[in-house]
Amino acid sequence: MGYKIESVFIMVGIVSCLISVAHAAQGNAVFYDPPYTPSKCYGNRNDGVMVAGVSDALWNGGAACGRKYRVSCIRGANKAPKPCKQGSVVVTVVDYCRRVCNGDINLSKDAFSRIADPDAGKVVIQYDQV
Repeated sequence: MGYKIESVFIMVGIVSCLISVAHAAQGNAVFYDPPYTPSKCYGNRNDGVMVAGVSDALWNGGAACGRKYRVSCIRGANKAPKPCKQGSVVVTVVDYCRRVCNGDINLSKDAFSRIADPDAGKVVIQYDQV
């Protein structure tokens, strides 16, 4: 009896992990230098340094403003050696990255530096809304 209950808990845990991974998306990230104001969402309001702009794919007519994304580096998007750092960063969307944007998410340099080497310039990321 105890074995069956334990098996059920293990299966629920595995399914939960698979669902959370299934919601994560992949894309490219670049960065921009401070100052991080003014922003498209909030004008001259200072929202700190863990901020980002998003491309048309995530902008949704401005509905992205205030969304938080957990972002981690998967690999380099060019030939930079060792572009990724371990861990992730949570950023708040405060800006819109126009068509000239080279990534899905344009991270503040502070946020980008936590997950990748800025010398890489562009990295492949995994991100999900938190």
